[in-house]
Amino acid sequence: MTVLFPKVGSLKLGYNTIQVEDFFDQARAAYERPGEVERPLEPLDVRRTAFDLKHGGYDTSAVDAALDRLETAFVGRQRESFVRANGQDAWMQELASRAQTLYPRLRRPAGERFAHPSVMSTGYHAADVDALLARVTAFFDRGAPLTADEVRGATFRSARGSRAYDEGTVDAFLARMVDILLGVTEG
Repeated sequence: MTVLFPKVGSLKLGYNTIQVEDFFDQARAAYERPGEVERPLEPLDVRRTAFDLKHGGYDTSAVDAALDRLETAFVGRQRESFVRANGQDAWMQELASRAQTLYPRLRRPAGERFAHPSVMSTGYHAADVDALLARVTAFFDRGAPLTADEVRGATFRSARGSRAYDEGTVDAFLARMVDILLGVTEG
């Protein structure tokens, strides 16, 4: 049996090895034989993949890095296919259209860009998220440098109530931003 990733010690938590192996088997089939799989795998599917934690599982950072590379590969294939059928200008128009759906949220006032969790729940510290969104705005408005890895690797402090944003909504927005950033990157 081949071990796909390094494992953590038996007392540490890592990703469930069976879940990881099953997912990467499915991803390999979807990538190598795109027309033969029952349900195609989209880049956002890769981004949203989650695994249970288990003692002695696969090292999370190694698996996460592989997921990032896999997502990039699927976006590259998606871009290549689209450009072949419709041309580079149409691809860039498609990305601009996707970006336009994100832009209105960036125009909201800081602290009000996403829903707040309940007073008793925690979420991402709004000021931390707003700082990243300022970089996203600069990318859209001025072409300031911003990479998918920077957005993927963003971390936010925890906060409660009106000082926080709902994590799921922020994560969904950032996943769509990563998709756009990967789409403009030449493979």
